[in-house]
Amino acid sequence: MFPALSPLGTDPHLLMRAGSDGGVCDAAAVLDRLAPDGDDAAEAAGWPFFGQLVAHDITADRSALTGADVDTATLRNARAPRLNLETVYGDGPVGSPFLFDVDDPAKFLLSDDGHDVPRNRQGVALIGDPRNDVHLFSLTLHVALLHAHNRIVDLLRAEDDGADVFTRAQTALTWHYQWIVVNDFLPRLVGRALVEEVLGEGGRWFAPKPGEAFIPLEFADAAYRYGHGQIRHSYRLVEGGPAVPLFPDLVGFGSPLRRLDLAQIFDVPGRPAAQRAKRLDGRLAASLIGLPEQVTGAVDDAAYRSLAVRDLLRGESTQLPSGEDVATLLGQAPLDADRDWPHGTPLWYYVLKEAEYRAGGDRLGPVGGRIVAEVLIGLLRADRQSYLSADPEWTPGLAGGLVELLGLTA
Repeated sequence: MFPALSPLGTDPHLLMRAGSDGGVCDAAAVLDRLAPDGDDAAEAAGWPFFGQLVAHDITADRSALTGADVDTATLRNARAPRLNLETVYGDGPVGSPFLFDVDDPAKFLLSDDGHDVPRNRQGVALIGDPRNDVHLFSLTLHVALLHAHNRIVDLLRAEDDGADVFTRAQTALTWHYQWIVVNDFLPRLVGRALVEEVLGEGGRWFAPKPGEAFIPLEFADAAYRYGHGQIRHSYRLVEGGPAVPLFPDLVGFGSPLRRLDLAQIFDVPGRPAAQRAKRLDGRLAASLIGLPEQVTGAVDDAAYRSLAVRDLLRGESTQLPSGEDVATLLGQAPLDADRDWPHGTPLWYYVLKEAEYRAGGDRLGPVGGRIVAEVLIGLLRADRQSYLSADPEWTPGLAGGLVELLGLTA
């Protein structure tokens, strides 16, 4: 997004110390000084997990469009990053038949109790994107989207003879999801005023044409990794139940999983307020500073088990500029110099600290918010099949937000 800016160039050993146990990114180092729930943010705890599904969606790269009858422009557009629920639909009933019910291919196949995806005899998920099985939260949201699709199929069949019902249901769910990203998710994350500005004026730094979309490094390796800073120290899965950390207790990949009541992480009318996301402050919960091997694989250095270390090193390896340089370019006053980063702050860490100091830790600040809003809205506008391109005045008929779409209200 900002090709004229020079790479920051930080000593990797400094990055590893900052992100490891006891470093500036380790929330456990200050946890004992906080009151209970002392680093809770304003928004519910489920939103960063929805953001993770969005990240998986735009980084899926399959395309079912092949053959001589497909023109190059259409093929390029299909393979570009898109918010099209490819992680849910895979290649559809023909290309990914294992995802669908043999007796009713317009509908997704679910586990016998309806609370899980189907699995093979070794417990491996039959799922559009294995990354959505990484932990209980992403899996539960994925399953809720499968149910939403199946409900839409039933609604369409009740209205007519059901001709081409799968395609129509897929379009309906996808457009509702896209609308929710723009009108429910983004306003909570970056502020409604910025969303309205980007919708009205277009992106100043990211505005790809159809078929030419890409994911900028500043987004992928810094700003959109904000969600790691919103992971709570522990989660209650059901009302009155015990609180457990995300890792290793709730790791997925075929491990036995407990049931999650989504009303514990999303605010549902008529139910007690959900748990809140962790406040953005540059520090990560202990379960992310020491990831389990099921997530990281074997590592040569224990520091690589820290997600903070990985985030910091990603920004260095892709030669991202400092947060201060990006802020200056965007016309924003940079944060005061941080003694931990005397030569400039890594962009990922800057985005988290900017959220703390400029938005109370509840949402992203002007730099992080600008990057995220322009990229997600820009990707939708570059997709000819999205609601923003095909019918920008479209409004959802089935749900006014994520909670309604997932069937969490009557």
